[in-house]
Amino acid sequence: MESLSSGGELARRQSSGGGSSGWGSFSGDADPFDIPAKGAPLERLRKWRQAALVLNASRRFRYTLDLKKEEQKEEIRRKIRAQAHVIRAAFRFKEAGRIHVQSEETKVPCADGALGFGIKEDQITALTRDHNYSGLQQYGGVSGVAHMLKTDTQKGISGDDSDLLARKNAFGSNTYPRKKGRSFLAFVWDACKDLTLIILMVAAAVSLALGITTEGIKEGWYDGASIAFAVLLVVFVTAISDYKQSLQFQNLNEEKQNIRLEVVRGGRRITVSIYDLVVGDVVPLKIGDQVPTDGILISGHSLSIDESSMTGESKIVHKDQKSPFLMSGCKVADGYGTMLVTAVGINTEWGLLMASISEDSGEETPLQVRLNGVATFIGMVGLSVALAVLVVLLARYFTGHTYNPDGSVQYVKGNMGVGQTIRGIVKIFTVAVTIVVVAVPEGLPLAVTLTLAFSMRKMMKDKALVRRLSACETMGSATTICSDKTGTLTLNQMTVVEAYFGGKKMDSPDNAQMLSADVTSLIVEGIAQNTSGSIFEPEQGGQEPEVTGSPTEKAILSWGLKLGMKFSETRSKSSILHVFPFNSEKKRGGVAVYLAGSEVHIHWKGAAEIILDSCTSWVDTGGSKHSMTPEKVAEFKKFIEDMAAASLRCVAFAYRTHEMDDVPDEDRREEWQLPEDNLIMLGIVGIKDPCRPGVRDSVRLCQSLSSLKGKHSGRCQTWKGRMLLKKSQ
Repeated sequence: MESLSSGGELARRQSSGGGSSGWGSFSGDADPFDIPAKGAPLERLRKWRQAALVLNASRRFRYTLDLKKEEQKEEIRRKIRAQAHVIRAAFRFKEAGRIHVQSEETKVPCADGALGFGIKEDQITALTRDHNYSGLQQYGGVSGVAHMLKTDTQKGISGDDSDLLARKNAFGSNTYPRKKGRSFLAFVWDACKDLTLIILMVAAAVSLALGITTEGIKEGWYDGASIAFAVLLVVFVTAISDYKQSLQFQNLNEEKQNIRLEVVRGGRRITVSIYDLVVGDVVPLKIGDQVPTDGILISGHSLSIDESSMTGESKIVHKDQKSPFLMSGCKVADGYGTMLVTAVGINTEWGLLMASISEDSGEETPLQVRLNGVATFIGMVGLSVALAVLVVLLARYFTGHTYNPDGSVQYVKGNMGVGQTIRGIVKIFTVAVTIVVVAVPEGLPLAVTLTLAFSMRKMMKDKALVRRLSACETMGSATTICSDKTGTLTLNQMTVVEAYFGGKKMDSPDNAQMLSADVTSLIVEGIAQNTSGSIFEPEQGGQEPEVTGSPTEKAILSWGLKLGMKFSETRSKSSILHVFPFNSEKKRGGVAVYLAGSEVHIHWKGAAEIILDSCTSWVDTGGSKHSMTPEKVAEFKKFIEDMAAASLRCVAFAYRTHEMDDVPDEDRREEWQLPEDNLIMLGIVGIKDPCRPGVRDSVRLCQSLSSLKGKHSGRCQTWKGRMLLKKSQ
């Protein structure tokens, strides 16, 4: 099932018999077993363990989460963050003392040793690490720093090999030292910590000693050696399997962290590895992105950053020219913009943090919890019975109630030598050890380990990577597969295939001849200005323009090119006043552009039904404006429903005029809420994302396998577009 095993896939796992989906939250009235499968707070996990009565504290499986170690790791993170804040505060205090010094002392420091650049590594690193805004002004602001780094804020660096090598030599590469993986002996040691195996090890040693003592070395070593061999077999099978999977997932983790992102080099947006970023790069940022390095904001619109990963505070910080410093590892919560890379790798706070902390998280499964209890219960019962038998037999032995086969008393006080007494006690102790050996099933760990290892290999043949053996039983209990549609079930290659403009459906979506010049101009203006994508137009003729951005933006921009849009020329005709960024919650985005005189156009783009609700009029193919009557609203809704039924993504375009006198001043413009009432509907486009080859067969295979389970009825759901699956079948 290749198409259902890519990055957008998520398996919703349910315990067979546990009755919990693992998506709930712990509360006083809720089921104590109802906890999230991943990312649960330590306090909730601790309560869950208390409720689940996990008796085996020595960890039946190797990857059981150690809550104490997790608390220690979090404490280390807090200390590192606190130290970083103390250092930054000290530098700021020191910088504040320099404000009133002589002018010659406040000049830009000499850049000797900067390897051909106008600023040295420690200077540019300290600038962003300390959020030194006054120092940034001394360097001439963002443009001054970019000039020292030989970077164009619009076109970026040249990007040739010699330039990249020079920047890496001068400022370092965007990598940080990682802690080495665990050795094979560490996995062997973890496997030996199993409580059942520890009991068996002790039993093997005692059995071997007693057997040799009572039966001689030729006959007495069998039982003890067989138990020891079973224990060693379990230990090494477990350790080898876990070690091999650890190596495989180290490589997988490196590939996972090798994020591909867009960067502006030579005036064009190209996709590079995050490890290839260098100081001086210009990186576009949009909502949902992670800031890849430390840097300075060049320009942005409503850019908000979630810095909780670095500061520990869940406060969203707004970034603008007065607060331009960006820290790597933080998430873009809203808006979009471009940043200038000023520090990479170990020179960033995120690099220092990640170099100090190794990623190692353990998770418990229902089978682990049950086996913990079973192994502990069996061991406790076996030891209790053995201890009781030992006490009873010793009491009977020393009180003269134990007899030899010939009927004589085994122990007679005052007539027995020390050697004979010890041999009698050893025989009684042998009986107790035999009970322990019989009660503790030495084959249970081996059987479980081999079964899960076999399941793991089968899952890997199906291209499902499994890191922990215990995860196999969880996947075996899955009843629902939730899969993202875009890019997983589809090719993520969107194109505009239908268009509804001028009050009627266009015979061809790119047939601009059906529309008047004024209508086409408004459409092109909205496409070019109300977008987070871009178009690189080669200087040499004959080459196709390169469109970059999200798949939806690329589809709309490509459609605009077919309408005759000149991207750079269209954007130069007007200037952006304010932007209302698009995100999945708002489902719409807007931009206010200033044309000439006092004319301002506010363009909106987003989900068709939401934009339609805000429209009070529409324009026909000739550019004439008409009021939005109920009949016309029904006609628009019918067209939207038809496109949705055909598995198309509907995007509507609308605009309204505004007076420049009503636009807030530049200082108050960030809080300006763009008007979204009395809009004029321009039209709607339908965007198609072709279904990935093999999806239909994969869904049918999934459904056929789920129907064989009998007890549970498997379901296949998508977060977006169930119509796509229906159509693909």
